[in-house]
Amino acid sequence: MRILVHTIFYAPDLTGIAKYTAELCEWLARRGHRVSVIAPPPYYPQWRVKPEYNAWRYATENLNGVRVHRTPIWVPRRPSGMKRLLHSLSFALTSVPVLIRETIQAPDVIFVVEPSFVNAFLALPAAAICGARAWLHIQDFEIDLAYNLGQLRAARRLTERVERAILNRFDVISSISRRLLTRAREKGVLCDKLFLLPNWFESSAIRPLASPLRDELGIPADTLVALFAGTLGVKQGVETIIKAARLLENHPRLLFVICGEGPSGEELQKQSAGLNNVRFLPLFPANRLNDLLNLADIHLLTQVAAAADSVLPSKLIGMMASGKPVVAAARAHGEIADLIDGCGLLVAPNHVEDFAAAVLTLAANPIERIHRGQVARRRALEFFEQESILTNFERYLEARLSQVAAANLTSQ
Repeated sequence: MRILVHTIFYAPDLTGIAKYTAELCEWLARRGHRVSVIAPPPYYPQWRVKPEYNAWRYATENLNGVRVHRTPIWVPRRPSGMKRLLHSLSFALTSVPVLIRETIQAPDVIFVVEPSFVNAFLALPAAAICGARAWLHIQDFEIDLAYNLGQLRAARRLTERVERAILNRFDVISSISRRLLTRAREKGVLCDKLFLLPNWFESSAIRPLASPLRDELGIPADTLVALFAGTLGVKQGVETIIKAARLLENHPRLLFVICGEGPSGEELQKQSAGLNNVRFLPLFPANRLNDLLNLADIHLLTQVAAAADSVLPSKLIGMMASGKPVVAAARAHGEIADLIDGCGLLVAPNHVEDFAAAVLTLAANPIERIHRGQVARRRALEFFEQESILTNFERYLEARLSQVAAANLTSQ
C-alpha cells in the first residue's frame, strides 16, 4: 500500500501524538508499505523548533524507513487560542504544494491526524482527486477542547456545523478510545465509518524494572517517588500536583518528580518555589523512557475537568505498562476511571485534598502498591500491546481497500 500521512506532530518530538504517529508509520514501513509523511519541523512540547531544523524551510529526510517532508510553520512562543489557530493554518497552507506533489504519486490512503483538524480540509479534495481513501484519526477532539477551555466560543455554532460536514465526508474515522468514538457518533458520523485505534506500548520496551535513574539522580532508596511525566500545558492540570505537594511537604520520604516541558513549565516552577519535596526534570530521550517510568513508585495523572470528554492522555498506557499504580484526577465513570479501576485511585479534577490523600494512601501501603501495579501491567498487556493493535489496524485498512477495489470492478 501507498500511505500518505498528514500530521502537525511527528518524530523526533518525544511526546504524545508525535510518538504514536511515528511508531505507526515506521511499523507500516517495516511491513513493506510505502509510507510518506507531511509534517512541520519538530517543535513540541517546547513550542520552539529544534536547532537542527529550520522553521521556514522545506526539506525531506528519511527516518527509519519513512520519507518525511518538512514544511514551514509559525510557532508562537506563548500559544493561546487564536495563536494556536494561526499556527495550525500556517502549517496547512505551507503543506499544500507538498500535498499536491504527493497526491500525484497516487497514494491508496491519505491518513490525517487530529490535531490539527485544519488539515482535514486539505485531505478530502486531495483524496478525491487521486482516488485515495480519506482516513481521519482523532487523538483529541481539538474543537471541543478549545470550547471547553474557553477559546473560540464566539464561532461555536458555525464551527460545529463545519466540523460535522467535514467528518461525514471521510471514509474512515478512527480514535483512541470508545468514548471518543461515541462523541464522533454524536457529531453524526455513521457507525460503519468508525474504527477503534488505541494508542499502544511495546511490551519488550516498557516493562517493570529497577530504574538506574534513582542512583543517577541521587534519590535515596527509601524515598517514595510520585511521578508526573509528560507535557506541561493547560489541559494537563499539573497545578494540582504542586498544591498536593505543598499539603504533604512534611512527609519525610515522599518526593514529587515532574518530568516534562511545555508552555506552563515556567509558571509551575514558580508555584513550587520553596518546596523541598518537588523536583523538576527535563524530557528524557526515547531510549530512557522505561527507566523514567520505573523511577516512579506512584504515577500521577492530572487533567482539568474541561478536557475530560475530548482527551484520553496517552501517557496513561506507559504508566500502566510499567507495573506501577496510578493516582488520577479525572471524572468518575469516564474512560480513565474504567482503565485504572483496580490499578489506581481516582479523585475528581481540581480536588487537591483528595488527590493528596490518595497519594498518601498508596505511599503508606507497599503491598497495595505492588498489587495495583501488577493489575495495571496485566491490563496494559491485554488491551494496549503494540503488535496486536497495529496488526488489527493493517487488516482493517487492507479490507477497506479491497472493498473499494471490488466495488470498482462491479461498476465497470
